[in-house]
Amino acid sequence: MLIHSTSVAPEWVDYNGHLRDAYYLLIFSHASDALMDAMGLDAAGRAASGHSLFTLECHLNFLHEVKADARLEVRVRFLALDAKRLHLHFGLYHSGATELLAASEQLLLHVDLAGPRSAPFAPAVHDWLATQLAAQREAPWPEHVGRIIGLPPSRP
Repeated sequence: MLIHSTSVAPEWVDYNGHLRDAYYLLIFSHASDALMDAMGLDAAGRAASGHSLFTLECHLNFLHEVKADARLEVRVRFLALDAKRLHLHFGLYHSGATELLAASEQLLLHVDLAGPRSAPFAPAVHDWLATQLAAQREAPWPEHVGRIIGLPPSRP
């Protein structure tokens, strides 16, 4: 599901002519904002409910270089959902392309901002998320989900 589109700004590019590491996360953060808008937690929804999403954990895989002026899109794959949490995968692609440039696995928590403390999703929001999850249930599991950082054991 396409959730966000952007272009690489010149100031996002490093001395190697590549998108700087931090801007990959910025792009995925903007995709989270777009997802919140789609699920009813846009500015008006947050103001009315006093609820938002917080990121609990994020894993980022850099797979291919991204250069200046690239047109990019982020696609979201819903992985799991419970009463308060959403597990998802964001994939970064050149617009209209199929090669995965970067991947971000994220665990998001629904929060009552008055606490702040965790809170169950509103029924309408949970239903929307459950519908998206069900629609993607048969899609292939993303390759970079559940990875652990580490080096292989050294051999004597």
